[in-house]
Amino acid sequence: MVQLPHVLHAGNVVTINSDNVLVLNGERVFPIGFTLGPPPGAKAPNGKEGLRELADAGGLFMRTGPSGHDWTEQTFADEQQWEDAAARCGMYCWVFLRELASVTNSECEAKLRRVVNQFKDHPGMGIWKGADEPQWGKVKVEPLIRGYNIVRELDPNHPFVTMQAPRGTVKALRPYNATCDVTGMDIYPIGYPPGKDSLLPNKDLNMVGDYTRMMMDVTEGKKPVWMVLQIAWSGVVQPGKTLRFPTFPEERFMTYEAIINGARGLLYFGGNVKQAMTPEDAALGWNWKFWNRVLKPVVEEIGRHSPLEPALVAPESKLPVAVSDPKNIEFCVREAGDEIFLLGCRRSGETAQVEFSKLPIADGKYELMYEEPRSVKVADGKFKDWFAPYEVHVYRLKRDQAGNAEH
Repeated sequence: MVQLPHVLHAGNVVTINSDNVLVLNGERVFPIGFTLGPPPGAKAPNGKEGLRELADAGGLFMRTGPSGHDWTEQTFADEQQWEDAAARCGMYCWVFLRELASVTNSECEAKLRRVVNQFKDHPGMGIWKGADEPQWGKVKVEPLIRGYNIVRELDPNHPFVTMQAPRGTVKALRPYNATCDVTGMDIYPIGYPPGKDSLLPNKDLNMVGDYTRMMMDVTEGKKPVWMVLQIAWSGVVQPGKTLRFPTFPEERFMTYEAIINGARGLLYFGGNVKQAMTPEDAALGWNWKFWNRVLKPVVEEIGRHSPLEPALVAPESKLPVAVSDPKNIEFCVREAGDEIFLLGCRRSGETAQVEFSKLPIADGKYELMYEEPRSVKVADGKFKDWFAPYEVHVYRLKRDQAGNAEH
C-alpha cells in the first residue's frame, strides 16, 4: 500500500506557527507545490495517477482555479474535479481567486463568497491564492485587503497567499503584506540570454537568493516567504525564444539557495506548458520527462518523509556558526532533537575548500546527505569541505552532549 504524505481531513485546518512554518492539521510541513499540476485523472508514464506520483515524491499543493480566464460556471465545475482529485491523491489545492481577489463591487464580492463557501470544507482544500503579481500589475491595495478580509472571515482555516513578480522595491512591495498571510516571488533565471526575468544587474543563477532575501526584507520576518521556481516559463517558450530547462544541479541549487535564505515553501512553475512538452508528454498533459530527469530527485530530497524534513520545519538556529568564506558561501543551520543540520551552497567564486566552525558537534566522521558515502571529518567543532560553483552540500551532524565544542 502506498503511504499518503499525510492524513486528509474534511475541513482541513491550516495555520502558520510562530516560526513561519505551515501547520497542516497539527503537523508541521514544508509545502512543495506545482503550478499547474497534471490534470485530474491523467496518468503519469509509470501508470500512476499524475497527482499521486507528485504526492508520493513529496509534493503537497497544486495551483487550481482559473487559468487565463475569469471565474465562470465551468470554472466551478473544474475546481470540483481538482478538489476531488487532490483528496483522492493525497494533495491539496492552492485555489487561484484571480479577479475575485480584488473586491471592487457587490457582484465580485458575491462570487468570491460563493467560491469560498463552496470549497472551504472540501478535504482537498489547502490554501487560497490572491491576485497574481499585484504590485507589478498596479493592482490597488485597498480592494485586495477587502477581498482578503472577506476570505478570512468566511474561512479562518486556510491561509491566503500573494505572490509578487521580480519587480518593484521593498518599499513598494510592503503595502501588499496587508493582503495576505504568506507572500513570495516568482523568479525564473534560466533562459537565453541568462537572467531576462530580472531587471536587476545580477543575471546569474544566484539571483534566487537575492530575491528570497528581498522578500524576507519585505515581510520583516513577520510572514512566511515562499518562492516560485521554474520548470518552464514564457521567456523560453514564446516565439523567437530558445527553449531551455534547468539542469538537475541548477534546479537543486535554486531550491536550496531559496531555503538557505529563508524560504519556508517552494512551488515549481510550468509543468503544464505545452510548448515545453514532448508529444508523448503533451498527450498526458504534463512535463513528465523534466519531472523524471530533474525535478523528482530534487523534490524527493526535501519532500514529505525525507530525512531532511525535520530540518525544514525547524526554527532558524541561533548557533553562532561561522564559515571561512562568507562572501561566496551561503548557509543556514537548523536543530532537530540531538541533530544539527547545516545546508550550504556556493553562490559565487571558484572551486575551493572552506571551513565551518563554532559548531557544538561531537568529533567524528559524518556522511553528507544525498552524497553517501562521502564524508567530512569533524574535530573541535570544525570541519572543511570543497564547494564548486553553485554546488550544494547538506550535513547532518550530532550534537556534542558534553558541550566540548567551541560555541
